[in-house]
Amino acid sequence: MSVTIGTPLQSSAFKVLLLGSGELGKEVVISLQRLGVEVHAADRYDHAPAMQVAHYSYTLNMADAEELKQLIEQVKPHLIIPEIEAIATQVLVDIEEQNIATVIPSAKAVNLTMNREGIRRLAAEELGLPTSAYRFADTLESFRAACDDIAYPNFVKPVMSSSGKGQSRVKSFAEVDAAWEYAQTGGRVNQGKVIVESQIDFDFEITLLTVRAKNAETGEIETSFCDAIGHRQDAGDYVESWQPQIMTPLALEESKRIANKVTVALGGCGIFGVELFVKGDKVWFSEVSPRPHDTGLVTLASQFQSEFELHARAILGLPVNTARHSTAASAVIYAGVDDRNLSFSGLNLALANPNTDLRLFGKPEGFKRRRMGVATARAETTDQARELALHTAQQVSVHQN
Repeated sequence: MSVTIGTPLQSSAFKVLLLGSGELGKEVVISLQRLGVEVHAADRYDHAPAMQVAHYSYTLNMADAEELKQLIEQVKPHLIIPEIEAIATQVLVDIEEQNIATVIPSAKAVNLTMNREGIRRLAAEELGLPTSAYRFADTLESFRAACDDIAYPNFVKPVMSSSGKGQSRVKSFAEVDAAWEYAQTGGRVNQGKVIVESQIDFDFEITLLTVRAKNAETGEIETSFCDAIGHRQDAGDYVESWQPQIMTPLALEESKRIANKVTVALGGCGIFGVELFVKGDKVWFSEVSPRPHDTGLVTLASQFQSEFELHARAILGLPVNTARHSTAASAVIYAGVDDRNLSFSGLNLALANPNTDLRLFGKPEGFKRRRMGVATARAETTDQARELALHTAQQVSVHQN
C-alpha cells in the first residue's frame, strides 16, 4: 500500500490543521514539514510557538463551534490534529462522520480524552482497568461529600484542564473549599465539574509512549511502545523526565497491557502518552493523552525517532521505529517572571557540554510558572543525565527587556 504526499503550497499539497500551537505542536510541525506536508496552525493567541514554523496560522476561539467550523471549511485539511483541550469537540465528531477530514487519532479519542470524566469512565468502568478510587462533583456541596467519601489526602482536578492547572492535593476537610475555588479557575471549558481521586501509594509514575501505526506491507494497525519514561511533577506540572525508567519485568508487561487496551479502545493512529502509577509489580492507569506528551520531550535526546517524528509518521501511514539510542533526561526552563518580550542568556554555558541540548519555545509572553524551554542531556545513567539536564537548564537566565 503506497503513501503519497504532494508539494506544500501547491494544488497537490497534503494539508494538516493543528488545533493548538504550543511547544509540542511546534515539534510536530517541524517533523511534518520534513516530510513535505503543508501545515496550518491555529491557537487562541497570536505568535504561538507552532505558528512560527507553520505555513499558515490563525487566531480564534477554538471552543466556539461556528468559528472552528468556518476555519475547517476554509483550510480543507486532510488531517486535523487537536493539541489542546479547549476545542468544540462535537464539531470534530461531525467532520469525521461526514468524511470531510480525518481527526487524529479519532474523534472518539479526542472527545473522551479532552474530559477526565470520559476517559476515566472508559478505563475503569468499560475496560475494567485498575485506577485510583474516584468521584465526580459539580457543586460545592457534592464536592465536600465526595472528598469525605474518598477520604484524605486526595487529589482534585478540573475535568477539563492541562499542565496541572486547577489541580491540588487536599490533606483535610479544612482545605476543601479552597481546592474547589482553585479548581474553578483552572478548567479551560466546562468549568464547575471536578474529579476527586484517592491517593495511591506508588513508587513512581511513568509515561508509556504508545504508538499505533500501520504496517507498511499489510496496512494493519500495530501497536509499539517506547521505553518507559520516568518523571517528576510539581503541582501536577512536569518538571523533569528521564528515559528509561527502570521497573520490574512484570510491571512493564502490565503497563503495556493497560496501554494497549486503552489505546485500542480509543482507535486511530498516532502517539498516545499513557500515564501510569507503579508500585513493585502493580500498575494503575492514571490518564492518557492522544498526542505527544510533555514528559516525552526527553525523546529528542534519547530516541532515533522522537515522539514528534513518531507521531508525524504514524498519522501519515509511514513506518515507525521506537528504538532508543541513549539514556537521557529533560528539565524545564521556566520564565520566572510575568512579562512579554523576554530574553534568554547563558546559552553558551548551557551548551558547553556536547551531550546537552536546548529547545527555546518562542512563547510571546512569560508567566512565573510558564514553560519557556527545555534542556536535554545524555549520560551513562539516568541519575547522571538528570543532574546534567538540571544543570543545563539552570545555566539559562530569563530576563525582561
